[in-house]
Amino acid sequence: MVEPKVRIRSVRKCFGSVEVLKGISLDVPEGGVVCVVGPSGSGKSTLLRCVNRLETIDSGRIWVDGDLIGYAEQGDRIHHLRPAQLCRQRQDIGMVFQRFHLFPHRTALENVMEGPVVVKGVARGQARKRALELLERVDLADRADHYPAQLSGGQQQRVAIARSLAMDPKLMLFDEPTSALDPELVQEVLSVMRDLAASGMTMMVVTHEMGFAREVGDNLIFIDGGVIVEQGHPRDVLANPRHERFRAFLGQVL
Repeated sequence: MVEPKVRIRSVRKCFGSVEVLKGISLDVPEGGVVCVVGPSGSGKSTLLRCVNRLETIDSGRIWVDGDLIGYAEQGDRIHHLRPAQLCRQRQDIGMVFQRFHLFPHRTALENVMEGPVVVKGVARGQARKRALELLERVDLADRADHYPAQLSGGQQQRVAIARSLAMDPKLMLFDEPTSALDPELVQEVLSVMRDLAASGMTMMVVTHEMGFAREVGDNLIFIDGGVIVEQGHPRDVLANPRHERFRAFLGQVL
């Protein structure tokens, strides 16, 4: 059997007395696109943040490309990774947030170069060449010297995607990447994500864009109350939702 790119097993996460994730298990195959949907507060964004260890889990295990995230195994025992080891793991997992989090004092080109130069020690000339290629890929080559304040929200989000890709990740996580955008800017970001999926990038996408999920996703999971209520191929589950809670959700978003 081929090992899944992402393997999530019985993951639980609490914030104080509130259990946000209640034993989530999920596989994402190499090159797969999993779309995660659900109401606000259902745990979907928390799940993504657990995958790259921005949130620690209370129980369960997560593996990305065969590596146990956040822990090292020694025989029958495991222990938490040191911060430097955890940073090295995160280099392989790109994440794009709702807000763009670009450095306001750096140009689009400099934002994309920053990670490879500072984190990986890539020579500036090499990083610049790669950054220009990535800006071309997201159709922003003509905005390389613009600062974030000079870019639209959609352009800033595309720079954020290019910045994540500059680290050559094995997995891309998208946490509602279009939710902060004006409606007319959404499609330019989704277009980049479609191209990325077509190139074979493994992706987990928290989204309310059901058209994108239907077109691009290989698996759609509906989370409510910290559990997976329904999952399957997006075209199947969107056309014939089985659970009443999922039908009610779709009635609000479609």
